[in-house]
Amino acid sequence: MGPTTAGIRYPHATAPEAGEAIEVAKGVLWMRLPLPMALDHVNVYALDEGDSWTVIDTGFDSRKSRAIWADLLAGPMAGKPVSRVVITHHHPDHVGLAGWFVEQGATLHMPRTAWLMARMLTLDAHDVPTPETLAFYRHCGMDAQVYDSRKDTRPFNFADCVAPLPVGFNRLKDGETIIMGGRVWDIRMGNGHAPEHATFWSRDDNLVIGGDQLLPSISANLGVYATEPDADPVAEWLTSCAAFIPLARDDHFVLGGHKLPFTGLPLRLHQMIENHHGALARLEAFLEQPRRGGDCFMPVFKREITGDAYGLALVEAIAHLNHLQQAGRVNRWLDADGAYLWQTVARSKEN
Repeated sequence: MGPTTAGIRYPHATAPEAGEAIEVAKGVLWMRLPLPMALDHVNVYALDEGDSWTVIDTGFDSRKSRAIWADLLAGPMAGKPVSRVVITHHHPDHVGLAGWFVEQGATLHMPRTAWLMARMLTLDAHDVPTPETLAFYRHCGMDAQVYDSRKDTRPFNFADCVAPLPVGFNRLKDGETIIMGGRVWDIRMGNGHAPEHATFWSRDDNLVIGGDQLLPSISANLGVYATEPDADPVAEWLTSCAAFIPLARDDHFVLGGHKLPFTGLPLRLHQMIENHHGALARLEAFLEQPRRGGDCFMPVFKREITGDAYGLALVEAIAHLNHLQQAGRVNRWLDADGAYLWQTVARSKEN
């Protein structure tokens, strides 16, 4: 079944300013926290529990974010405490202040894999990249100048912007339900952008809380890292999108982790699938000649990428290369410099 003809629409044309909130449904507040990167914000939500709030995702742990939360709690959130913090996935812009809320009396609810990943990464800080990470960079075909600038430089560490997580948490499970803000929500997990990413689908109205699994106008990063260099997050993402399609309705009002809340979810899910199939087709055609991963930005993203976005582009290019290889469509081998060369199966057999 193809997508419906309904387009993607944005009921709210503008986002809330720092320290402000927009009520997007009865008892549901939409708020924003700033991020120090090209994607300069993360959406967070608060659901009214009567005498307290459930908060969905938190932003980075920074002095600025804590100050904005203080303004929100004293202002739009009417001085009521946060009794529960719910985390959609383990990325730092979503889990950063979860531990801070727990210190103030909130309970923590998140998928098991998300808790394990976040807690492990906050405890795994390094002053320079590990040997495994440097080997991974070389295998990816990272630009030599970028590699030289990174090999002796302190890498990004989760502990830089994620408050310590508690030892205990409450697990969110796929297929179960959770009551938040007077609504019963079905918990449905996605994968690809992050393992075991929680989304929430209200049984009582048209609300869906999508985190980064369901975004309107940008693509969630699908990255491969030294921790699992042969991972295939593209396959996991495509499988998740396909599984959500039978559940999605045009009137679902999706509260995502970034950009504006939107309707038109069936169309958006088809778009996300088609976008990656298009990138895979362009990449496969590009690999008629042997290429390194760092050479593959143009076919995947339809533009060259430099600067701060280079790292995310590289790990997503590798994700698409891994997918093609594991589907039997390309081969790879190490060149003399320790970088993988990738080529279509037909061409590599000819050579």
